[in-house]
Amino acid sequence: MALKVPTFIDLFAGCGGLSLGLIRAGFVCNFAVEAHADAFSTYRANLIDGEIRAHSWPDWLEVGPHDVVAIARDHKAHLASLRGAVDLIAGGPPCQGFSTNGRRNPDDPRSRMVDAYLDIVELVQPPLVLIENVRGFTSMPHADGGSYSDAVKRRLGALGYDAWADVFLASDFGVPQRRPRYICIAARKGSIPGINPLARLRASRLRFLREKGLGIEPVTTREALSDLALDGQQPIADREWGHLGFGAVSRHDDRTLTQYQQIMRAGCNGQPSDCRIPRHSASTRSRMREILDTCRAGRNITPTDRKRLGMGKRTTTLLDADAPSPTVTTLPDDFIHYSDARTMSVRELARLQSFPDWFSFRGPYTSGGPRRQVACPRYTQVGNAVPPMLAEAIGDMLRRLLRDQQVPERADIPVVREKFGAIALKVAAS
Repeated sequence: MALKVPTFIDLFAGCGGLSLGLIRAGFVCNFAVEAHADAFSTYRANLIDGEIRAHSWPDWLEVGPHDVVAIARDHKAHLASLRGAVDLIAGGPPCQGFSTNGRRNPDDPRSRMVDAYLDIVELVQPPLVLIENVRGFTSMPHADGGSYSDAVKRRLGALGYDAWADVFLASDFGVPQRRPRYICIAARKGSIPGINPLARLRASRLRFLREKGLGIEPVTTREALSDLALDGQQPIADREWGHLGFGAVSRHDDRTLTQYQQIMRAGCNGQPSDCRIPRHSASTRSRMREILDTCRAGRNITPTDRKRLGMGKRTTTLLDADAPSPTVTTLPDDFIHYSDARTMSVRELARLQSFPDWFSFRGPYTSGGPRRQVACPRYTQVGNAVPPMLAEAIGDMLRRLLRDQQVPERADIPVVREKFGAIALKVAAS
C-alpha cells in the first residue's frame, strides 16, 4: 500500500529551522505560526515563496506573522476541523524563560506559551507531537510541581498521549555544534505499542550520518567553516545594506571541501548572503588577537583572563577549530573566530547551525537598546533556531513511525524542485 505524505504544523516556527528539517525528512507543512515579523519574513522567503513550496496553507489563516496564543484562542473551530488531516504538531516554545543563561522567570509570558501550544494539540489531536527546547526545560520549576518537562508530560497524558522526553546533543547528528536540546515526543496512547521513539532516534543515528556521507565523529568548527574566509583586509561596501566600512567573508572555491561543506553548499551556486562581519576598532582587534594567542579555545574566557584583558563582557568564547562549537547564541560577539581576530558573520553561525548556504535571512543584523528585548534580527533568528539537520534526523524517525502505522494515502504531494535533492520528498523509496 502506498503511503501518504505526512503533514505537520510548526508552532513558534522562528526563521524555519525545524520546518526545513521536517520538510527534508519528507513532511509537508500545513501552516507555521511565528509572531516576529522579521523571523516570519525569513521563513516566508525560504519556505513559502521560495522553490521548496512544501506547504498547504489553510484559507482561514492569512500568510503572515501570528501569535500562537491568539491562534489558540480565536480559531478553535478551524483547528478542530484539522483532526485527521495533520500528522504532527511540532515546535519549541520560546526558550528564554527556561534557559539557564537567563533569569528563568516562571512568570515570563514566554514560559506560559507552553500552555497555548498544548491547547492547540488538544484541538487538533494529531497522532504525533514534538516539543523541542533548551536543556533547562527539565529543571525549570513549574507552578504545579516538578519541572516544565514534568508538567508537559502530565498534560499530554491527560490529553490521551504517551510521552517520552530526554536531552540530545545536536553534534551527535552531524551538526557542528554541541547544543544540548530537550526533545519530547508524544504519540496517541497505544498507537505505537512497545516502541520508544527516543530509543529509535538514537538507534537511527548511524544510518542518518551514513546517508549524509558523514562519519561517526562530530563535525568540527574548521570542517564547517574553513571554506569561508575574509574578503581581504580592507573595508568593503556591504553587499546588502550599502554601508561602507564592513568587512565580509566569502565562499572560496579553491580549497578542498569537507563533506559537511559540500552538504551546506548544495543548491547554492553563487556567493551566499549574510556574510557581513561587524566593524571592530583597532583596540578591539588587538584584544581579540591577544585572546587568540593566550586563551584556551572552546571554553568561555575565564574571570582571570577577563581581568587581565580588561574585558567587562562575561560571555566570550574563542572557538576551537578541532571541536564542535558551543551552543550558538543570539549575539554576534559571543564567539571569536578560531584563527581570525574578529567575531562571526551570520552566515558562519548559520553554518554551525546546519542551515544550507541557499537559505537567506531577512531583517536587520542586530538590534540594541530597549528593542533588544523584543526584536528578532538575523543573529537572533539564527541563535534561536532548531538546527535543521537535527530536525531532519527527528523527522526521518517520525515519518518511519507513521509509515509503520500504514496510514492511508492522501493525494497532496507537492512538487519540489530537483536542485534540493534530499530536501525533496523521500517517501516513495523508503
